[in-house]
Amino acid sequence: MSHAVDFNTVSTVGVESSPVAAALAGLRAHEARYFRTRYAHTFVVEPASEARATIEWVHGILEAERKLAIASRPLEATAFQVEHLRIAYVFYESGLSVNVMYAVDDPKKRAVGFKLAEGMEVPAELASRFRFATQKSKLAGTIRGSFFVIKGEY
Repeated sequence: MSHAVDFNTVSTVGVESSPVAAALAGLRAHEARYFRTRYAHTFVVEPASEARATIEWVHGILEAERKLAIASRPLEATAFQVEHLRIAYVFYESGLSVNVMYAVDDPKKRAVGFKLAEGMEVPAELASRFRFATQKSKLAGTIRGSFFVIKGEY
């Protein structure tokens, strides 16, 4: 069942099985607050079992662009469009969040982002291939993130 992410009262609903559930819920709330503030968009996630198309789209981009497969199990996902951006997020049991920001009208403004919830190790599949910068968040603590630019059409 889908639900809107509340960034005022952070809840672990949907990500309880993660060993870093509280931090992952904070990371998810951090993203929800950004989209509410920037685009007046309500961030609604659904269980992975109901978001197969979104997860397959994200995984297809990872495979095609970088021959990358995420080892962790997806827990939740969301996909939406704001202005000229098609956006998708997948939240994984390990505490990883993968997002795709895909400008529909500008091939130079397309990227995949990785964010690691506080307390999780960098996944082996990403460790040797990406450098992670840190940022502080009131909702998520310390977030580590990285990205790459998408070159293909999806």
